Amino acid sequence: MATEHQITSSNFKFTSGGKEVNGFLARPTDVAKAPAVIVIQEWWGLNDHINDVAERYARAGFVAAAPDLYDGTVTKDPQEASKLMGQLKPEKALEYLGTVASHLRAADYVTSLGITGFCMGGLYTLLAACNYQFEAAVAFYGIPDDISAIANLSCPLLFIGGEKDEWITVEKMNRLSAALKEHGKDGEVKIYKDAPHAFFNNTRPDVYRPADAQDAWQRTIDFFTRHLGKGQAAGA
Repeated sequence: MATEHQITSSNFKFTSGGKEVNGFLARPTDVAKAPAVIVIQEWWGLNDHINDVAERYARAGFVAAAPDLYDGTVTKDPQEASKLMGQLKPEKALEYLGTVASHLRAADYVTSLGITGFCMGGLYTLLAACNYQFEAAVAFYGIPDDISAIANLSCPLLFIGGEKDEWITVEKMNRLSAALKEHGKDGEVKIYKDAPHAFFNNTRPDVYRPADAQDAWQRTIDFFTRHLGKGQAAGA
C-alpha cells in the first residue's frame, strides 16, 4: 500500500520575475524535496474541491500548486462560471501558469514539474504543456479547439475523458489521439465507458463516478510517479 504523507497546506503567493499569482500550495512535510504538480481549476474557480485535490497530491508525495486564475472569484452557478471562463483571456491564464511554473522551478524543495487540470483546467493543461516545458501532463476532459497546438507538446501526456461527455466528445478525443500520433508525441487517451463530464468531481453527486474516479486517480499518480520521480528524504 502506498505511503500517505503528512502534509502542510495554505493560501500562497507564487512569485517570479517581478510577477505574483495568488493560489494554494500543499506540500508533504516528511520529504526534503519532491516532484511538483500544478493543479488547474475547473470553470467554477479555485474552490474547496480543487484545494482538496491539491492536498490529495501532497498526501501522495507531490508538491501541489493550485493557481487562482480568477483572482479570488468562485461560483457555484453554471451561467456565472461560463461567463468567468469566457472572460479569462488565454494570454493571462498562460502568463499566470508560467509564473507559477517558474516559481516552482526555482524552489529548492522541487525536483521536477508536471501539470494537470479539470475541464477548463484540462484545456489549459494542454495549452501550458504546449507553451512551457514540463516533464509530464495529465488533462481531464478539456481540449483546445485548435488541436494543431499538439505539435508543440513538451512532455508525455495522459488524457482522461468520459464516453458520455457532451462537451468533450469522443469525436474530439479521437482527434486528439490522432494528433498525438501525427506529431509523434508520447500520449495516451483514456476514455471511461458511460462516464459523463466532470466524473472525477466528488462534490457533484449528479456526475461523480467513484470507481472511475478512483481508477483515474491511480493512473494519474502512477503516470506522474513514472515521469516525475519520487520525493527525496532529508540528506538524500
